[in-house]
Amino acid sequence: MPKQTSTQLGGKVAVVTGGSRGIGWKIAEQLLADGASVVIAGRDGKSLAAAVQGLEAAGPGRIDSAACDVRVYSQVEQLMARAAERFGGIDILVNNAGIGIFKSVDRISPEEWNAVIETNLSGSFYCVRAAVPYMKKRGGGYIINISSLAGKNAFAGGAAYNASKFGLNGFSEAMMLDLRYDGIRTSYVMPGSVDTEFAANRTGAGWKTSAGDVAQAVMDLLHSDPRSMLSRVEIRPSQPPRK
Repeated sequence: MPKQTSTQLGGKVAVVTGGSRGIGWKIAEQLLADGASVVIAGRDGKSLAAAVQGLEAAGPGRIDSAACDVRVYSQVEQLMARAAERFGGIDILVNNAGIGIFKSVDRISPEEWNAVIETNLSGSFYCVRAAVPYMKKRGGGYIINISSLAGKNAFAGGAAYNASKFGLNGFSEAMMLDLRYDGIRTSYVMPGSVDTEFAANRTGAGWKTSAGDVAQAVMDLLHSDPRSMLSRVEIRPSQPPRK
């Protein structure tokens, strides 16, 4: 568990999608350690229950979960309503839910394409659309979209994933312009190689960034002075293997 050195987010309520493992789990842990109440969301109820049990020590009584497929707007609305009912409102949204299907553009099926775009891009829009009214009632908030360096660097086999993350970056920048005068700040975080279970990416390689590194970037954004807005954060391993 991260060292509890402050409670700057005491009284704040956060929703973290894709929060049952990996980057989302680590973000939730650090939010709890900093005093926030947190609702994590994911599609697998059993994984969520296990995650809540593991996170309880970081914030006793301040962690809840809701099964939610972010591709379904009605479920997203229910998620936000649950967070507001359970803890009194919504101040922070971290759009972390995402999937990756990596196939050549002539091999990926329409169904696979839609699954990636709907989860990574439309799902983020749905969450923002459903959460913003609650943030406005609280006088503002912070939305952080977890994107990827694949949102600026295309690669073979990444057609759907690249498209979803390029789109998420553009969505984030337009959203910032729409919401800034409502007191809602917007940032997107673009990790590179992260050692998590995502797309069978866990290798134990010491050179890769960790889920904790990404979570720390999120916390740094949340702790930043409200007068400014760090629109984009790129995270890379400091010493990847030489090519």
